[in-house]
Amino acid sequence: MARVQTVAASCGHGFSKTVRDRIEIIAGIGIAGDAHAGRTVKHRSRVRGDPNQPNLRQVHLIHAELLTELHQRGFAVEPGDLGENILTTGIDLLALPRGSILTIDPSGARLEITGLRNPCAQIDAFQRGLLSAVLDRKADGSLIRKAGVMAIALTGGAIRPGDRITVQLPPLPHLALEPV
Repeated sequence: MARVQTVAASCGHGFSKTVRDRIEIIAGIGIAGDAHAGRTVKHRSRVRGDPNQPNLRQVHLIHAELLTELHQRGFAVEPGDLGENILTTGIDLLALPRGSILTIDPSGARLEITGLRNPCAQIDAFQRGLLSAVLDRKADGSLIRKAGVMAIALTGGAIRPGDRITVQLPPLPHLALEPV
């Protein structure tokens, strides 16, 4: 069963986020008090490009299995370190199509998956070699980004570790996740 393992937020634009007992989702905004919350983009490089574009990166989710993989490769990465708001377990986030809806119970908060997180060089400043560890290649040579997915907040509610996650897939045809 898919579950929330940890939740995190940060009011500043740093790389990592602070693990908390709970976070509050605000519909159309994201995580209350988080630096990336808002209807328009908050990521600094995107703000420089066009501050009026919609914020498709309100909530960042990473699968806990990635942290396990990184630990096995010798990296010291803990919950919140990679900047995620929600660390999940038991769900293959990277395999979800764009437009998938995650409902988190008991609050009923709903998140819509918008795309992949595109890891940048900041990740190597956090730990040398981490960027290449969260990237991989398919057999055809195309890039696999493993640093989680981004979502928008459809409905609000409190989210805590242990909360259940259910997935509703969008109508066919499914669209593959792309970086947002």
